[in-house]
Order: sequence, then structure tokens, then C-alpha cells
Amino acid sequence: MEQRHPHKKEPTLKENFKKAKLAGFDGICIDLSEREIKDFEHSKELFDEFDMNCMINAFPNSEKEMESFLRMGKLFDASCINIISGITPLNPKNAVPIVRKWIEEAEIAEIKILFETHRDSLLNDLFFTIQLMDLVPEMRLCADLSHFVIDRELRLPLPDRDQEYINTVLKRSDCFQGRVANREQIQIQLDFPQHKEWVDQFKKWWRYGLLDWRTRNNQDAELIFLCELGPPPYAMTDKNQEELSDRWDEALLIKSWIEEIWKELSSDIFKN
Repeated sequence: MEQRHPHKKEPTLKENFKKAKLAGFDGICIDLSEREIKDFEHSKELFDEFDMNCMINAFPNSEKEMESFLRMGKLFDASCINIISGITPLNPKNAVPIVRKWIEEAEIAEIKILFETHRDSLLNDLFFTIQLMDLVPEMRLCADLSHFVIDRELRLPLPDRDQEYINTVLKRSDCFQGRVANREQIQIQLDFPQHKEWVDQFKKWWRYGLLDWRTRNNQDAELIFLCELGPPPYAMTDKNQEELSDRWDEALLIKSWIEEIWKELSSDIFKN
């Protein structure tokens, strides 16, 4: 929810919490490195005040740093900790020990952890991720497919091979993120006509992922879908550093899409 606008004052955390609550969001996600944890500890009061669930996007750059994120997760009663690891082995086999170590530590701490599909991180590449998934069957994912679209420069119409790769990731995902990419841009404007085919593709992926999630979870389980539209430089800007679209309106639009998909998946048509 940061603006990062060169000429406008940044909203306070409290203003952002109030805005999200009034819009009907159930929670807020905090993105942070270990050195930023202290700066955000006071936000626990805002989660309590606005009765919002917490999710943590953690960026650990060493094995040891995970301890700090797990402590924060306990303090905030986080729904889950989503890991975007700065440890990036070239060989998937070399990633197995650290992934299993963090999974074990999280189980001891009784905190759910996921590993996000994200560029410049452990799961930088679609092929690396699939190989690591085979090596660590217990590893669960958070699917931000935008990174794989731009990383692999996927084309539309999507070849069967690439669709199967994406389906493999979705079937291992317990959380989904809402951002639409194309093969050259990580975050595109949702209502630009030239982007319609990619918007439609992401809707299909989200529907597939949500439906698969429902088939492997009981009716009392809770799914997290994060409307994650990043500020500049994620958001494209013009020469005056003005964003080309309104990210807040787009977040509300994605929210409405997912709520509609969820409602449809709850109908008798999809139960049978």
C-alpha cells in the first residue's frame, strides 16, 4: 500500500489499515527483511485495533535469520510466513537442507510457512522450482505466477507443456497472489485492452488453483489470496513518475474477481 510518489505524502500505517478494513479485506501482509522487523513491531497494535489477520512476507538472507521471523510470526499470531529466500543455490539438491531445516523449525514453532515463487530468490525459476518440489515433497508454495511468466517469457496461447508446469505449481500452493504479468512486464494495467488476454489467462490460473485447493482441504480451512500490487518500480510510471493506473482500484477489482470465483466454486455445479 506504499505510494512512493515523489510529490505526495506517504499515508500512515494506521491510515492504510483503516482503508483496507473499510474495503472489506480480512488481513494485511507485511513485507520485510530481518533488519526491518524492529520498525514494524509496533504495527501489532494496529492488527489488534482493526481486527485484521496478519501474513508475513519474509526475506531471510541467511539460515539464522529465520529465527527472527518465526518469533515475529508468533508475536503477531500470523496466519503464515511466506518465504522469499535470499539463499539461492544453483543446484536444487543444494537447496534441500535449508528448506527442510526451515520446515522443521516452523513445525516446532507451530507456524505455517510457505515458499514463494519469486524472482531473485530461492524459487527464481520455474524449472528449478519443479525440480526442488520433487526433492522436497513436503514443501508448500505461495503462487505468484507473475514471476514465472516474465522469467520464462511465456507465450499465449500457452503451450500444453507450460500449462502442465504451471498446474504442477498450483497443485502445491496453499496461497495465491493477485498480480497480472505478461512475458515482458511484471505488473500490467488490468483495464488496458492490449492486456486482456493475459488478464484472462491469470483468471483461469486462479480459478484452477482455487478449485484444486478446495478439493484437498476441508470446508473449515481458510485460504489466503493476497492482492499484491507493488508500488514503483513494480508499478509502471510515466516521465513525471505518475503511475499508469490506480493500484488501489485494481486491488479492489482483483478482490471482486476472486470473491466471484470463490462463490462459483461453492455452487452445486462445482461440488458435483
